[in-house]
Amino acid sequence: MMAALAPGFLALGAFMAIAPLLRRESTPARACLAGVSFVLLVRYFHWRVTQTLPPLGLTADAMVGYPFMLVEAASMIAVALSILFLSRTIDRSTSARIDGRATDPGAPLVDVFICTYNEERSILERTIIGATGMEYGNYRVWVLDDGRRLWLRRLAGELGCRYLTRPDNRHAKAGNINHALAHVGELAERPDFVAVLDADFVPRPDFLAKTISLMDDASAGVVQTPQHFINPDPIQTNLAATDVWPDEQRFFFDILMPAKDAWGVAFCCGTSSLIRYDGLKAIGGFPTDSVTEDYLVTLRLKERGLNTIYLNERLTIGLAPEGLKEYITQRGRWCLGFMQIVRGRSGPLSRTSKLAFIDRLSLVDAFMSWTAVYFAKMFGLVVPWLFLLLGIKAVQADLTELLQFFLPFYVWHGLTMAWLSHGRSLAMMTDVSQLVAAPAVLKAVTTGLLKPKGHKFKVTAKGGERGRKFVEWPLLRLYGTALVITLAAIAYAFILHLRGENIAYGGLALAWSFYNALILTVVCFVCIEQPRKRKAERFVRNEAILLRQGGKSHLARLADLSITGARLIDPDPPAIGSTIECRIYGRSIAAVVVRRTVDGFAVRFEEGMDTRVHAIRAFYAGEYVRAYRGIRALPVGKALLLRLFG
Repeated sequence: MMAALAPGFLALGAFMAIAPLLRRESTPARACLAGVSFVLLVRYFHWRVTQTLPPLGLTADAMVGYPFMLVEAASMIAVALSILFLSRTIDRSTSARIDGRATDPGAPLVDVFICTYNEERSILERTIIGATGMEYGNYRVWVLDDGRRLWLRRLAGELGCRYLTRPDNRHAKAGNINHALAHVGELAERPDFVAVLDADFVPRPDFLAKTISLMDDASAGVVQTPQHFINPDPIQTNLAATDVWPDEQRFFFDILMPAKDAWGVAFCCGTSSLIRYDGLKAIGGFPTDSVTEDYLVTLRLKERGLNTIYLNERLTIGLAPEGLKEYITQRGRWCLGFMQIVRGRSGPLSRTSKLAFIDRLSLVDAFMSWTAVYFAKMFGLVVPWLFLLLGIKAVQADLTELLQFFLPFYVWHGLTMAWLSHGRSLAMMTDVSQLVAAPAVLKAVTTGLLKPKGHKFKVTAKGGERGRKFVEWPLLRLYGTALVITLAAIAYAFILHLRGENIAYGGLALAWSFYNALILTVVCFVCIEQPRKRKAERFVRNEAILLRQGGKSHLARLADLSITGARLIDPDPPAIGSTIECRIYGRSIAAVVVRRTVDGFAVRFEEGMDTRVHAIRAFYAGEYVRAYRGIRALPVGKALLLRLFG
């Protein structure tokens, strides 16, 4: 066993010796680590193909072993492509400057489109207030309401923006935007650029000023910015890991998109983007032949020589899917839309497309990530069962052989990904998130490839009642059953029906099954939705603030804060129901004491529109929302153990 582990320890030692000498922004350094990963991957796969396949024939071993090898090969191609694209990165922050256009009324005109369908008032109010408070000299804000709600028309008028609706909801979000493009195109003053915001994404004051500075390059068709979230996603919440594990999108937006941009293949992600109006008109507006119209915008603009560039700055803050069902729906829609693109005229194998080779390779990379990786994950659950329960040996190797060839790649690649991503990648958590989404993704892959047309756009619901615990039963039944089968297979092979073959060759299946059991257990806990008690997220603070009541003033300490209220530490708290003034967000805000706490009291801010406008703009312009700094494996493991056994 020590001899089998030695290559893995060698990979660990070599990485620990080399990595401190390298800079993450250096292309040669990234390429060096990625190149070693690729060599170790090829070494493992050569052994896998030449030494572990069952004899070819009409046997159960071969009928399982060869399809599994092909799926595994496809997943390794996906890994190799991801390694390739991560070998570069670019940071455009130094080029995104705020100049005189921030206050110049003669600056290029930007129309800001807020796309909405069924979101509740509190969500839309925040977005509209943030959008109308941006520090840019020449822009108009439009609420594009596909829900045709009278109260939203009134709210838009009250907050000083324009309201637009249409007689039907044809083509969903893309159709909504295209209707608005046609409308503004007929106005006396047409826009130079269009900014797109989803209904739950609140822009910071400098969103337009920063993004438009990158449009000085005439070849820039889209400036895309990352999506950051004010709330934890359902995996963070349900595992009680909010403080130690980032939301699932951080790797994509913080690491992958800058890498794609370095290769010239960044793409539009819909919300939080700025798009050249003339480019949109040239391609006929947002394409409607995919439910992920944003990615398709990039491809169609690219065919006309307009690129998408990526500014990795936190310029908007939105809502992550608040429930597991919404999370799964969103991933399924993204996958379905991409499969429609693959089958369409802008696909990687299209003869009519004018896309360059690197664009097509990027599409292949995304395709393999949606297909091969998820199919391999499901195969990986079943193959150990087949050996332990039925004696079907799809992989003709024992554990020590596997460790000699797979462990060096696993160690080196895992450490490389953690190094490249500043800790945003952890193999076990990646497996958890992929299994959670796998049923919806595999269904979308199948339906999207076989029937690319005629699918309805599924909106990711935001808001609503989240104050109770409930179980996502369809997913729990699926993975709970898989967990029971895994444990039963271990018990059958090593307790109830122990055979010589199990002792000789079962080590691999046993270790594989134990890992699967761990991942499946975590997934089952993710399926138990934890309640979210607050409508507005609160953030920890530690600062002195001035309180005034009845003509008297004194200092208290702010403990936490949201846009609707705060908790204060005060040895002499006022009575419940009394009104006080708090010096918060740079001004005095009236508040009502709603409850006492052990060390102070909590207040709810007054509900006047002027107060809400000021609080929302100050909150989203400040640094109240926690920025992700990095993770450490031990705190994540501790959080999981507390969730599983606490």
